Amino acid sequence: MDGVIHEVDEALRRLVRDEALRGSDLEVAFDAPTKDWAARRNAPTVNIYLYDIREDMKRRQRGLLNEYDARGQVAARHLPPRHMKLSYLVTAWTQRPEDEHRLLSDLLIGFLGYDAVPPGLLTGSLDELALPVPMTVALPPPEDRAFADVWSALGGELKPSLDVVVSAPVSSGRRYTAAPRASQGVELRNGEDRVRHDVSPEGASMRKVAR
Repeated sequence: MDGVIHEVDEALRRLVRDEALRGSDLEVAFDAPTKDWAARRNAPTVNIYLYDIREDMKRRQRGLLNEYDARGQVAARHLPPRHMKLSYLVTAWTQRPEDEHRLLSDLLIGFLGYDAVPPGLLTGSLDELALPVPMTVALPPPEDRAFADVWSALGGELKPSLDVVVSAPVSSGRRYTAAPRASQGVELRNGEDRVRHDVSPEGASMRKVAR
C-alpha cells in the first residue's frame, strides 16, 4: 500500500505542476496543514493532504482472473485488484485570499479536465497494472464525513479547499499456478492387439498399442 500511495502522490504532484499550474514554481507539499505548519511556511504553496483511505466497494470484483501463456492456455489465476479511494484535501497558501482563490480556480479547472489520472503520470505498480485510475474533484463528501471535522481534527481554521479522490487499483499479490492438464487412459484387450483410449479435456482419442 505504501508504494501505491507514494505513486499516487507523485502523479498528483506532477499533475498540479505540469498541468493545473502550467509549470509554476510553487511549492507542492503533502504535510498536514496544521497551525504549526502554516506558521513555518514561507513561500506560496499548494498543499495536497491525504486525509482518508477506504476501499471503493463499487469496484470490487469476485472470482479469479486467468493468466494465459504463449500457447493461449491458462498458466495461473489471481485475485482481481482491489481499488482504494485515496481522499486528498487540496488547499492554496499565499499571503492574500485573492491569490489563493485564483490558485484554487486554476487547480479546479486543471483537475476537471480529467476523469482519471493521465496514464503518462503513472509509475511503478500503477503503471504495471495498466488499469484506469479514476479521479473525481469537488464531489459532495459521504454522509459520515464533513470537511469541517477534518479541519477540527487538524486544529486549524476552516479554509477553502478542493476534495480530490483517486481510486487506485492495488494488486493483492495472491496468485495460484494452474495445475497441468490431466490425461487419463483406459486399456482394452482385443485378441492379439491392445487398444488404448486416451482421455483429455479436449476429448477422447484411440490408438493401437503393440502387444
